Amino acid sequence: MIDLGILIAATMTLLISISLLTKKISQKIIKIAYFYNFLFFLLFLFLISYRVEFDQLFIKNDPGKKSIIVASNPNQDQNILNDSINEKQQKPLVKANVMIDAPIVKQYPELPRGCEVTSLAMLLLHAGVQTDKMELAQKVKKDTTPYKKIDGVINYGDPNDGFIGDMYSLENRGYGVYHKPIKDLAETYLPDKILDLTGSEFNELERQLSNGVPVWIITNVTYKELPSSYFQNWQTPNGPIKITYKEHSVLITGYDPDYIYFNDPITGINNKQASKEDFIKAWIQMGRQAITYIPDS
Repeated sequence: MIDLGILIAATMTLLISISLLTKKISQKIIKIAYFYNFLFFLLFLFLISYRVEFDQLFIKNDPGKKSIIVASNPNQDQNILNDSINEKQQKPLVKANVMIDAPIVKQYPELPRGCEVTSLAMLLLHAGVQTDKMELAQKVKKDTTPYKKIDGVINYGDPNDGFIGDMYSLENRGYGVYHKPIKDLAETYLPDKILDLTGSEFNELERQLSNGVPVWIITNVTYKELPSSYFQNWQTPNGPIKITYKEHSVLITGYDPDYIYFNDPITGINNKQASKEDFIKAWIQMGRQAITYIPDS
């Protein structure tokens, strides 16, 4: 409608102007024509100005650009707000410093090879689950593949499938277990609440720690990246793997710009510290294995 008014006003102004220039008419008619020509010109300017202000009602200024607002739907706006809130709840901000008070459990003397289930016990106790390392040691899946040496190559179990060897004594052969059997066991205590962070970047672990939840991981007893000489090849039912007898598991309880803090089942030290850079490298070398739990909201 506004566009039509602009078109009519512009057309009348133009026609009257042409008539004044091309036709011989009386002075009285000329005065009337000039008057109406002036009115249509003012109408044209008014409609143009109104159109600009009208358009601005539908334009939202954004740094560096302008975008047209097609429609405003209150329900849609609320859904977008809810999604934003949910995303922040699901992915808490990474804090600069975190320290969590988690229960400390020592693996010795009962479980000299039981660092993985002992660290899991600490995680579950923090989640409010009443269990202990001995119960977890009994329940964790075992890989009973016998140890053999064929053409100089060790043939043994796969720690991705279950605990290998004797967890209770160092006098017998044994190794340990990786994250998958530990995750499966944890899920029997906390169904639908175990979060597998294996393969993630370390900042994903920091997100969980920032939310007040400790993280179970696989590392090594030096908390530093190991030379390749500490690793050996095994042949397992699932194919070849590299293992190190320096393998270890701890419960991460915090961090700051320089250090990682963790509960160590070997020493029984609460919030033990290690160089952050070295610790992350050791964790990466052991396959970025990590699990935690989703707290009640």
